[in-house]
Amino acid sequence: MAYRDDAGLNFLGTLSSEELNDLVNILIYDKGGDKRLTENLTFSDNYKKYKPNHKMYWKEIAEEIQLFGGNTIVNLLFRFNKGVEYKEILCDVCNKLKVNYSKYAPIDMIENCLLQKILYDALKNMTPDQIKELGVELGIDNFNNLNAQALIGVFQTIFQAGGFASYKLTLVIVNATMKALTGKGLQLATNATITKTMSILTGPIGWAITGIWTAIDIASPAYRVTIPAVIQVAYLRKLSQNRDAIKQLENLNL
Repeated sequence: MAYRDDAGLNFLGTLSSEELNDLVNILIYDKGGDKRLTENLTFSDNYKKYKPNHKMYWKEIAEEIQLFGGNTIVNLLFRFNKGVEYKEILCDVCNKLKVNYSKYAPIDMIENCLLQKILYDALKNMTPDQIKELGVELGIDNFNNLNAQALIGVFQTIFQAGGFASYKLTLVIVNATMKALTGKGLQLATNATITKTMSILTGPIGWAITGIWTAIDIASPAYRVTIPAVIQVAYLRKLSQNRDAIKQLENLNL
């Protein structure tokens, strides 16, 4: 099977090999570091020829996501070993995690709903002092009397506004989520401006994700791939959309 042209995944072709590395690891290795029995990526000719120059075989990476997604959609009799488009996979993951979203919304908005659900579940596990500290680290004014529900509205505004604050919040959520799901944080998450914010959310998001993961009856092992892969793709899209703002801040910190 070849990669199906996919508006939700075509942006992967604009990313560097370093940026694609975490996604590739999710697709190939399980949480224990062993190769997944069901992965096909490492058998592709381009992978064998160019690894670890991931950008040279980004279509094979995208195809692998589509193939895993085809094994999680309900109608397996007709979809087994057939890839499905990313938006269908994203919506399937959102349904599995009980995310409130509209399937008619743009992909990035659905991804934001997914990230907000993870964050909201984490906020419910945080003390008022932790919520206040998080507000300080994110530069939110007048947060003293904000509860978890009110902060969700603030975070939604941050997501929609774009720029570095949007990217920073996404990075913090995804880094903590990846630690809970795969045992490793994001390799790119080294910027000193986000380190403390990450430490605040790592515990609460870990508890929230563990609770969600335990509650899910994962009928197909493919969900152990599609859930972290979709969350990783959401992060990479936010990274791609906010490059200019990220570069400007990094230049200021030089």
